Amino acid sequence: MSTFNLQKKEMDIAKKNFVSTGFSAFAQSLPADAMGNWGKMNAQQMVEHVTAFFKVSTGKIQFAVVTQPEHLPKYKEFLLSDKEFRENTKAPAEIIGEEVLPLRNETMEAAILNLKKSIEEFFEYFASGPLQTTSHPVFGALTFDEWVQLHYKHVLHHAKQFGFVPQT
Repeated sequence: MSTFNLQKKEMDIAKKNFVSTGFSAFAQSLPADAMGNWGKMNAQQMVEHVTAFFKVSTGKIQFAVVTQPEHLPKYKEFLLSDKEFRENTKAPAEIIGEEVLPLRNETMEAAILNLKKSIEEFFEYFASGPLQTTSHPVFGALTFDEWVQLHYKHVLHHAKQFGFVPQT
């Protein structure tokens, strides 16, 4: 295996690890009412938002694709790149609206438990059919590896929003 392929494989494993356990461990360190360096969500709202995002990847929450078909290749190119989401990147308003959603959990601890459950369900869902796809409203049909990449970009974006500095 070439050095490049070995480094890519190691990076893919690191991304899966951060998605599967690293992000939720970071989130546990946050007070529920902590505010990020940008955006409107407090820490618990952000955790609940990320939880819902994982439910999209397993098809438990579904949205129509809002991206025009001719633009999907460019969006996919961004997804597969190492480019990060910019600060204040927002989902299209037709997907989640303009305002922060009300809390669904009584406590941050309950929100974290639901986050961990939705992450576990994501990995179990694709373990049962690794070649299947589910639809994202902006990026269209995604495979497991594409979802891992998107989840990694998404959770890293929110971790940085709340002060996480990745180890390099």
